[in-house]
Amino acid sequence: MRSATSKAPPAATPARCGFAMPAEWERHEATWLGWPHNRSDWPGKFAAIPWVYCEIVRHLARGVRILVNSRAHEAAAREALRRSRVDLARVEFFRFPTNRGWTRDFGPIFVRRSKPSPEVAIARFRFNGWANYPDWRKDNQVPDRVARRLGLSVFPIRAGKRDFVLEGGAIDVNGRGSLLTTEECLLDPRTQPRNPGLGRKEVEGVLRASLGVTNILWLGRGLAGDDTHGHVDDLCRFVGPRTVVLCREKNPRDPNHRALEENRERLLAARLEDGSGLEVVHLPIPAPVYFDGDRLPASYANFYIANAAVLVPTFNDAADRVALGILSELFTDRPVVGIHAGDLVLGLGTLHCLTQQQPAL
Repeated sequence: MRSATSKAPPAATPARCGFAMPAEWERHEATWLGWPHNRSDWPGKFAAIPWVYCEIVRHLARGVRILVNSRAHEAAAREALRRSRVDLARVEFFRFPTNRGWTRDFGPIFVRRSKPSPEVAIARFRFNGWANYPDWRKDNQVPDRVARRLGLSVFPIRAGKRDFVLEGGAIDVNGRGSLLTTEECLLDPRTQPRNPGLGRKEVEGVLRASLGVTNILWLGRGLAGDDTHGHVDDLCRFVGPRTVVLCREKNPRDPNHRALEENRERLLAARLEDGSGLEVVHLPIPAPVYFDGDRLPASYANFYIANAAVLVPTFNDAADRVALGILSELFTDRPVVGIHAGDLVLGLGTLHCLTQQQPAL
């Protein structure tokens, strides 16, 4: 086993060393969050956002790890959590400065192995602000800081001589070898290109080597209003080894309708790692949510599967109850809890975007 915080030699990849990314429903050691501070993400609504975070933390059983910028930032977070009756003994704070709070995308992507010796490590991808925003350098340092603090080994993920760019919201895995992603996010050569010059074959090679998957399931486009340009965690998620939920828009005049129907056709024709077909369960989409004339990516698929509950964004919409009911039938081993995300989605993301799981050993 490599020593703590070591970097693997260039020829060593997570897959070659027996590591793979577990499914989200597997046991977590911790949930990582970045306490909010960037007011530009929630113009005019920032005052409400820390209280949404408190509600998220309140429903996490234990092992909550929160990134804060400073002593004062930590004190503000502690006071809000205390007022929300959160047991602070369950919360650890890490003073690692960030640009934003979207921990899913810049936080560590953890991989795990059981043989020859049990270990959790970090597949170290590069973050560049979704190839869209100029302020990302503090966020990009977080995985290395986490590795040093926790004494975890790091695998730098590269394609040739370049660091490979990937956000956690761009992928979803079933823990058996299959991975979901979109062509819009990882293959578009013009709009927000993460890894210019790399085609499907090269991208698939990196995903297999870094995350221990063997089977890539490509969807087409993501949701309207998604400034990440096609993150899969807004439209389609694994809820079991053989089952996915996919958002479905029934209104043919809605801009999401055609893209989601095309994705449904792809999934019905897709095969899992063992050659079997997928079960596709449809999730509704809430009525369109707008701010300042722009469509926001409101979606029930942006749920987070925690140890003690499945946390689902809700939007004061008639479809809230339907979505919660569907997910309750799929997750029978833990409660499904709605978290109001009407203010949160103004930042162009909700619960899954804010969280990152660290698997238990």
